[in-house]
Amino acid sequence: LHFKNSVPSVVPSSPLWLASVALMVQSVISTSSTYRRPAPGGGGKRTGLMERTLILLDVNTRSPVQVLNDNFLSLQLDPSIIKDGWLDFLSSKRLVTLARGLSPAYLRFGGKRTDFLHFHNLKNLAKFRGPGPDYYLKNYEDDIVRSDIALDKQRGCKLANHPVMMLDLQREKAAQMQLVLLKEQVSNIYSNITITARSLDKLYNFAECAGLHLVLGFNALQRNPDSSWNSSSAFSLLKYSAGKKYNISWELGNEPNGYRSMVGQTVNSTQLAKDYTMLRTLLQSVRYYSRAHLYGPNAGPPRKNAILLLDGFMKNAGSVVDAVTWQHYYMDSRVTKVEDFLKTRLLDTLTEQITKVLKVVNSHAPGKKVWLGGVGPAWAGGTSNLSDTYAAGFLWLNTLGVAAMHGIDVVLRHSFFDYGYTHLVDQHFNPLPDYWFSLVFKRLVGPRVLAVRVAGLQRKPQPGRVIRDKLRIYAHCTSFHNHNYVKGSITIYIINLHRSRKKIKLAGTLRNKTVHQYLLQPYGTDGLHARSVVHSRCVIHTHTYLKRPQPGRATAPFYTIVMLCPATSLGTTVLTSVSSASSCMHCSLPQPHH
Repeated sequence: LHFKNSVPSVVPSSPLWLASVALMVQSVISTSSTYRRPAPGGGGKRTGLMERTLILLDVNTRSPVQVLNDNFLSLQLDPSIIKDGWLDFLSSKRLVTLARGLSPAYLRFGGKRTDFLHFHNLKNLAKFRGPGPDYYLKNYEDDIVRSDIALDKQRGCKLANHPVMMLDLQREKAAQMQLVLLKEQVSNIYSNITITARSLDKLYNFAECAGLHLVLGFNALQRNPDSSWNSSSAFSLLKYSAGKKYNISWELGNEPNGYRSMVGQTVNSTQLAKDYTMLRTLLQSVRYYSRAHLYGPNAGPPRKNAILLLDGFMKNAGSVVDAVTWQHYYMDSRVTKVEDFLKTRLLDTLTEQITKVLKVVNSHAPGKKVWLGGVGPAWAGGTSNLSDTYAAGFLWLNTLGVAAMHGIDVVLRHSFFDYGYTHLVDQHFNPLPDYWFSLVFKRLVGPRVLAVRVAGLQRKPQPGRVIRDKLRIYAHCTSFHNHNYVKGSITIYIINLHRSRKKIKLAGTLRNKTVHQYLLQPYGTDGLHARSVVHSRCVIHTHTYLKRPQPGRATAPFYTIVMLCPATSLGTTVLTSVSSASSCMHCSLPQPHH
């Protein structure tokens, strides 16, 4: 990581604050950031009415309310990267390094274009790469072929450092193709995409090198005259993958409840259940995949049609899948205001939808794992300078917190690297704010979810609804993979949507501990529109690094343990060895469903 030295000082009321507080059993280290009470009668500003509310925070550490998959925060790639050419650059050492920072995780290769994928067992097929500017297309294709030949000579992970000129040409090609992709998205009319054996090799190499488990979707719109699923292409892909000994999990189709609007074709729940049963039988017929995992049905947001399809599917094929998958979108690409990302009504839509899905799933298969896929700050590629900025972090962290509290086993972020404006890494291979939020979350937050107790200290024993809705607090046991903290640590992350600071006092078992802060704040004067972040008074850049990304740590012992949450901010807190009876002392981990 490269840290810039001359950085503007960070004021307490900066728009977005991502902090981690680690309360340690070790002796308190004296630092310049030690909290001191303000002197009586100090000349500071008069505290406003909202700031006078002191929030008492405690966490029930006796037993977790949920235990999630160790791959809870996972990733998604859209098949459009085949069409715009970015698949050929997944071997980039820089891109693989960024993805490795978020491992272990699943990598779902799917989206709207899953049902337009066609597999061809050919090593290289330049004519299927899609159009590009004529004046460089031939040389560009020759460069890709030469790069492939060089990669084939490598053993193990195949990584490349692509020339700058080659990347510039690719960005120019992708920019033109993006217009085509967006037109397809808006019109809801999609063209076919060919995935060759070479394409699959590159995709699997990326997942394997980054420590990700690939989940690949078959085209569910390939139909026989009697409307049953045509599995010939899927069988060809399975045979090729088994021959290469690729460890892959599978799914079928994407949002089948929306097929009528896309292609004028309907696949009802009964037929979809038969298709999944057929796919399970097909997997069992291929020895290497006889025990492979199958996920589905990838239903859309739980409105009327999607709920009816999910209900019928669970009734007829609930036992066929290893986890139930569905999609959620917060907003569409017409959103033009950053304030929309801060609306509690918008954030609460996820809770309502999770409740609907869990009700259907539990009525047919109680205890069945549920995955939330296709999650991003906006639908249809997002909006430039909004869904790819610091403001989107509110929706992303809220998604992780709400999903964890409801026991959603895995959340798949759309997309790790892609066209549009909802990704974690842009087309210059630079991480955006949501990537850094994800990295800190991955390093600090473990799979055991804890219950949070909040109370107000002023006139009312409980904070009012406005306080609760705009101050969202979640708690987990700290990740066992983080060796900086001993067993028994607790991680708390906070979303403050208020326009004023909030004082939070750690109470009960959380008192008298040492505090470590991880600060990620918007850099520059763009505020919530910032696409860069400040880390511990340093600007995070990623010009050249080969090591795995590591968030730094600033020690800040608060002897009174009163935390100030700046206005419209995000925060995270870790407490170590709270008590010997804490459920976080147990080191058993949930097993990933590979």
